[in-house]
Amino acid sequence: MQSPPSTPDPSDKLEHFPPEIRDAYARFRATGDLAALQIVILAAVRDHMPKPTDQPMTDDLRLMEDLGYDSLAVAETVFFIEDLFQVRVETAEIMEIKTVGALKEFVAKKIGGGTANANPAA
Repeated sequence: MQSPPSTPDPSDKLEHFPPEIRDAYARFRATGDLAALQIVILAAVRDHMPKPTDQPMTDDLRLMEDLGYDSLAVAETVFFIEDLFQVRVETAEIMEIKTVGALKEFVAKKIGGGTANANPAA
């Protein structure tokens, strides 16, 4: 008798990220630490950024104008976060995300973590 296929672990999506990002994800999952959540979100923003930069990630940075995202890159980043945190995101919601801060707030609300008000640099 075959065993049912195993469900992939969402943390597998972070396999290519540095250990501190994987640790932040585990810390958020274990404790709900919003600072750890923000670290993971900022790492996802950097990872999906079309043109990498050493510029500090501040909440007011606009995804398209400042970081070079296009609508596809925004959608890919949101889909990555959707898979990682197992939340459902509607297309109309994606179109409302314009800044790094808006993305952080959106994810915190989606996963029931309230608001994301700390500002760690990634």
